[in-house]
Amino acid sequence: MANKVQKSAGDALAGVLFDGMTIMAGGFGLCGIPENLIAAIRASGVKDLTVVSNNCGVDDFGLGILLAGGQIKKMISSYVGENKLFAELYLSGKLELEFNPQGTLAERIRAGGAGIPAFYTRTGVGTLVAEGKEVREFDGETYVMERGLTADLAIVKAWKGDHEGNLVYRMTARNFNPMMATAGKVTIAEVEQLVETGQLDADNIHTPGIYVDRILQGPAFEKRIEQMTVRQREEA
Repeated sequence: MANKVQKSAGDALAGVLFDGMTIMAGGFGLCGIPENLIAAIRASGVKDLTVVSNNCGVDDFGLGILLAGGQIKKMISSYVGENKLFAELYLSGKLELEFNPQGTLAERIRAGGAGIPAFYTRTGVGTLVAEGKEVREFDGETYVMERGLTADLAIVKAWKGDHEGNLVYRMTARNFNPMMATAGKVTIAEVEQLVETGQLDADNIHTPGIYVDRILQGPAFEKRIEQMTVRQREEA
């Protein structure tokens, strides 16, 4: 079996990137994002990307740096707040956007990874979300058909991983990462801790290594917080 472990994000992406490709990027806000892989994609200069992600980072971090570099042509997203450039590009017609309710986006990715081409949901019926899509009635209720999503490349971030690519996510980072790991033609994972095969508790593995093609230990993670509001502690 080929060695999945890569020395760097650049090495992990070698031979995978091409203009016009579709990339799924795990994370929720800035939580659980593959920081090092995103930076390496920025450095590669690949362009005309379609990116599937819950959101698009912030203006100077996460997927926002790909926007700033003019590398993203289309976003398939659920939430686009926290990013001024995103709004400017979209409103000026320089960025295509396919909006999805958050649960629908998650299910589209899960369905794609499971080989399910389409499914029906009540979410979005009678709204702009349903325009141009097939609708059907089941048991007296109207449903809209949504297509499953797959990608040329899925980049995910986990807490721990082993040399076979088995992954364990921590807390909120277990958001879009597990389902995206199943839906990429190629899946690359970056982890905080890379351990030898057999050291992970088999009962607590969230993504089996069969889904992961390459893995690397990230050299550093900023783990930024989009916004943090605090108040002065009341005096005793």
